[in-house]
Amino acid sequence: MLTRTTATAKPEQIKHNWHVIDAEGVALGRLASEAASLIRGKHKPYFSPHLDTGDFVIVINAEKVKLTGDKLNKKLYFRHTGYPGGVKLTPYKDLMEKKPTFAVEKAVKGMLPKNRLGRKLFKKLKVYAGPTHNHQAQMPEPYVVKG
Repeated sequence: MLTRTTATAKPEQIKHNWHVIDAEGVALGRLASEAASLIRGKHKPYFSPHLDTGDFVIVINAEKVKLTGDKLNKKLYFRHTGYPGGVKLTPYKDLMEKKPTFAVEKAVKGMLPKNRLGRKLFKKLKVYAGPTHNHQAQMPEPYVVKG
């Protein structure tokens, strides 16, 4: 009988790079899916779904991200206080004015796994509202979102 093994990435093989994504004029969902894919490491030949093989992602200009259609007015951010009748609904228009970084973080977090690996991967996302960031020492490479 033939036995086959699946190749798994060794810790010395895994290299974590840094990428900068400029969110100006990019659709929120498109940006989030590209960032989540980079964070998971799906673009690497040694990707393993149970390992952290991904890269760090820096998103700049989060305040200039685009929501297509009429989502800016109709899409709602839902949260619950935990008390009876404690539903809080916030339109994305208000959310983008007050906390644009949170909107991007929420979109990316929703595309990561819902387990301890996902929580670890989420820490590799750095979001900034403006065009500057403080990760120049890591020498991040610019990444252009397709589409």
